[in-house]
Amino acid sequence: MLKKSSLVVWGAALFIAWNGLLLLFLWSRPPSPASPGEGDRLTAEVIRLAQDAESELEKQKELLRQIHRYSGLWGQRRRHGVRITPKPPSPPSPAPPRLTDPAGAVLPVLVMACDRSTVRRCLDKLLRYRPSAQRFPVIVSQDCGHAETARVIASYGDAVTHIRQPDLGDIPVPAEHRKFQGYYKIARHYRWALGQVFRTFRYRAAIVVEDDLEVAPDFFEYFQATFPLLLADRSLWCVSAWNDNGKEQMVDVGQAELLYRTDFFPGLGWLLLAELWDELEPKWPRAFWDDWMRQPEQRRDRSCIRPEVSRTMTFGRKGVSHGQFFDQYLKFIKLNDRFVPFTQLDLSYLKKEEYERSFLPKVYAAPEVRVEELQGNRRRDLGAVRLQYSGRDSFKAFAKALGLMDDLKSGVPRAGYRGIVSFVYRGRRVYLAPPSDWTGYDPSWS
Repeated sequence: MLKKSSLVVWGAALFIAWNGLLLLFLWSRPPSPASPGEGDRLTAEVIRLAQDAESELEKQKELLRQIHRYSGLWGQRRRHGVRITPKPPSPPSPAPPRLTDPAGAVLPVLVMACDRSTVRRCLDKLLRYRPSAQRFPVIVSQDCGHAETARVIASYGDAVTHIRQPDLGDIPVPAEHRKFQGYYKIARHYRWALGQVFRTFRYRAAIVVEDDLEVAPDFFEYFQATFPLLLADRSLWCVSAWNDNGKEQMVDVGQAELLYRTDFFPGLGWLLLAELWDELEPKWPRAFWDDWMRQPEQRRDRSCIRPEVSRTMTFGRKGVSHGQFFDQYLKFIKLNDRFVPFTQLDLSYLKKEEYERSFLPKVYAAPEVRVEELQGNRRRDLGAVRLQYSGRDSFKAFAKALGLMDDLKSGVPRAGYRGIVSFVYRGRRVYLAPPSDWTGYDPSWS
């Protein structure tokens, strides 16, 4: 049997060698004199023969693989005296769906653009920091039809994919919402662009940024590392690069690796799965999509991951909100400038059960202080402390006194988890927290 298998192997090898020599001969044969048109026909015939030879080579490679497989089975039969009937080769399995392997996931970055030619600042940083064009393709979706912005995007050539929202007309809105026409157009653009990413391009997940965001050096590392958590923990529905209370004096830049769960949808650089779009698309709102995302009907008690130090910052004061929050908050957000190797860290502490086992006891073990003691910078010997609020009014009063964003959306404070907002005040950790018997958010607090 061994002799027979050896003869088969040698025969297959000789056949492959013969095909290779034939292919080499065809390609290296000098051209013969020919009348007009015959040279093209000869070239076409040579290419056809080469393709046939290449196809035959692939068949012979498969034959060799089967011979090796069967010879191993024959060897087992000789050693153990067991009759083994080799199975016929199974047909090739279909290619696995995209992103089944989180370590090699393709995570496109969808850049929402309109009429800001300063989109160049956003794209320059994305292209500078992305580790792989294959794993992080950049898709720029442009609304508005602004010619100068379109020229800027086109100047990047094949480095980005430029798609254009086809419907640029005004949207019929109630008379009292006439001044909010821009918010209606933004919601329409988001619906179209996300539809392109998940329906046309058929990606499994996407990172969404806007054209006025600048990203941190570890922006891609952050999303690559947290993507498996989003897949594994169904109590999560997004990962955000943004900390709403991320002003420089309110974060610990020495703990740039620190991440949290939050019940507040932060946006401003966020990762979502195609399954979430399947859920949201049929009921997508006509306007104010981000506040709509924060409603209980959409959030459904799910959380997002957010960083201690933001991985995005906004440089765009111009916009439909007319700089409403930019001058007071947004321009002071600290953009992380230190690369954190998140993919090498253990992030399992962010899974819901583990997070609540560690985070909640830490918060409620912290000694309670009064706001006056914080403002007076007293009792520093206590380290991390807790400031307890009892209702909507006390939360807003404490937030304003300490420089936090004090608005609530469906009763949820910005950056909050189970009502707890973690921040740094005058160099020490503070937890602005409800009582430990907290039972849930009250939407009437908005």
